[in-house]
Formats: sequence, C-alpha cells, structure tokens
Amino acid sequence: MAGGRAGPGSETGDGLLASAGVAVQYIALAQADPASGLWPVAAGRVAAVLVLLPGAARRPDRLCMEPGQYVQALLIGAGSALGLVLYLLAAGQQLLAVAVVLASLYPALPVLLGLALLHEKVSRRQTAGLLGAAVATVLLSLG
Repeated sequence: MAGGRAGPGSETGDGLLASAGVAVQYIALAQADPASGLWPVAAGRVAAVLVLLPGAARRPDRLCMEPGQYVQALLIGAGSALGLVLYLLAAGQQLLAVAVVLASLYPALPVLLGLALLHEKVSRRQTAGLLGAAVATVLLSLG
C-alpha cells in the first residue's frame, strides 16, 4: 500500500514505485565492473532489505505468517537473487540487449501463474496492459 493508504489507486502508486526501483537496480547492475563479482547483487539485496525495514517495524503484525509462507518468501528471494546474478553475468558478457529484453519479461511469470494456479480473472484494462507490455518487448527485441 502506497504510503500506508488502502483503497482504489494505491496499487498504481505501488506499481510505479516498484517499477522505478527495478529500473534503478538494473541500471546500477549494468554499471558494475565484471571484476566486482557478485558483490553488486549482494549490496542490492541488502539495500532492498534496509528500505523495507522501516515499514516492517511500523507494522510487525504483518510479518506473522504460516511457516510455509516463510519458505515461499525465501524461495522467491532466492529466485530474485538468481535472476539478478544471471542479469549481471549477461551484462558482463556484453549481452545487455538480450538481458534487458529478457528482464522485461519478468512480469509475465507471475501473471501466468496467477491465471493458471489461482484462476484469476483479467479485466479488459489489464489485458490491454499485458498486450502493451508484449508489444513493447517485441519492439525492444527488434530494435
């Protein structure tokens, strides 16, 4: 929830803020010297935790989950770190054009999982957004 607000529109702000964070992260990783190894990814993960800590401290009740959910959260974090490591390696090999296009597909997996496993319904507006993202990805890969 953006700024702790609930209600219509707060998800849009959250999405824009998260997108800006992802963009900054990828730009920073692209600047990393290949000799730095995996330290840029580790520093980014630490920075992400530090950014989230104040919100967690204000609402510790939201951290109470079932044990299985903690395992899921760890797996998601590990998957994210692996993706960042692969992106860093691709950028280091001068495959940045390929890495950026593949990284732009990151929203596709959660959407597909939501549709397949959770049987979520997609509105016309969401469909338009997904199609726009698909077209942008194709245009990126062509140009």
